[in-house]
Amino acid sequence: MLGDPDCPICKGVGFIRMDLPLNHPDFGKVQICSCRTEQVRSVIHHRLYEFSNLAELKNLTFENFQPRGRIGIPPFQADSIETAYNQSRLFAQSQNGWLLLQGNYGCGKTHLAAAIANFAVSLGVDTLFVTVPDMLDSLRFAYQGDDVTFEKRFEEIRSIALLILDDFGTQNATSWAQEKMFQILNYRYINRLPLVVTTNLHLDEIEERIRSRLLDPRLVTKVYILASDYRNPVDEMAHSRLSSLANHKEKTFSSFSNRQEEGLGQEKLKNLEKVLKAALNFSKKPSGWLVFMGETGCGKTHLAAAIGNYRAEIGEQPIFVYVPELLDHLRATFNPNSLVSFDRVFDEIKHNRLLILDGFGVQSQTPWVREKLNQLIDHRYNAKLATVITMRDTLEDLYATEPGIASRLMDRRISTAYMINAPDYRRRHKDVIDARSHGVKKKNLE
Repeated sequence: MLGDPDCPICKGVGFIRMDLPLNHPDFGKVQICSCRTEQVRSVIHHRLYEFSNLAELKNLTFENFQPRGRIGIPPFQADSIETAYNQSRLFAQSQNGWLLLQGNYGCGKTHLAAAIANFAVSLGVDTLFVTVPDMLDSLRFAYQGDDVTFEKRFEEIRSIALLILDDFGTQNATSWAQEKMFQILNYRYINRLPLVVTTNLHLDEIEERIRSRLLDPRLVTKVYILASDYRNPVDEMAHSRLSSLANHKEKTFSSFSNRQEEGLGQEKLKNLEKVLKAALNFSKKPSGWLVFMGETGCGKTHLAAAIGNYRAEIGEQPIFVYVPELLDHLRATFNPNSLVSFDRVFDEIKHNRLLILDGFGVQSQTPWVREKLNQLIDHRYNAKLATVITMRDTLEDLYATEPGIASRLMDRRISTAYMINAPDYRRRHKDVIDARSHGVKKKNLE
């Protein structure tokens, strides 16, 4: 006897057949008696808990999560971790809507998602926490399974009280996998069932139908965690793959020469001193735009790299990139074998907290290049993101060919431009060597 022997409804059988009219969809179907509801619920809960592997994640709770990350990380990273922590706690308590946690590997997404799951389980909420590849594998195996059919497993997943999908986007993107993911998310979207998704992808890398639902602000709370991988603290200072700042690590403010020994004259020396001071002040508190103009070898790249190295030393990750190389990076994404999309690379450049564009104006002026540079400059101008630009041309020269870009660089409300009057230090150094060499030869002749 499966049911309660004293149950007045099923008399201990555990099943009942409802008295329904012939045309009713449930006519003739056997249903579980209410006396077994708690027992069945407990079995389902235990199976889902085992499927979730939450037993292995039971130590991931809100209590042992560091709300502001490791000691010593930059404030902007700590702020993003704290925001994610607060939003996760709010979601765990309300279990209303969807929560999307984005960020790089090791930033804390999985810990927060598991903490939500463990909190919900403690309240008795049927919860499924699963990595997306594992979930899809379980569905594939269910086609051949004996204990649970595909239809039953699929229904459990899509209609569970709380579904938490970890590592979304790491699954094999077959048409079958994409369709099953869409069916699950679309069902929960239509029925407004609570969902948590963690991913290291940008939204533009997610299948269009799913992306449109994740972008619904009426349902979805999006949080982007900016922290680095806590498992690899050595990589804390790692720069973007787009940045060549590591190639300029010797360019610091302390290694910048005031060129006193070159006899440049007071006017040029004062100009260098003024520009050096401006760069140093900007590095301490990057705000607005800083433009360095001057001939090759005048020191503008050194100062721009010094700003980047200064910020890197305090834990930030500025992007320092030579403009022609940036354009090469963007073009490379169109290669069918590229592992990253154009949108992802371009977004990284557009949104970085400090972008240093070296050699602006030496790139080829194709219509595509003009369009992309205008989009980049326009976005950072409107968003008021800290930007450093070095260029050989004057702003007036730039205005003749690119008035849209030049007008933004000329806007004194956001941009400060400096012309460096010093000559090419390499040429000056060569002149000094030649003069000394000539003096030695002359002395030998005498």
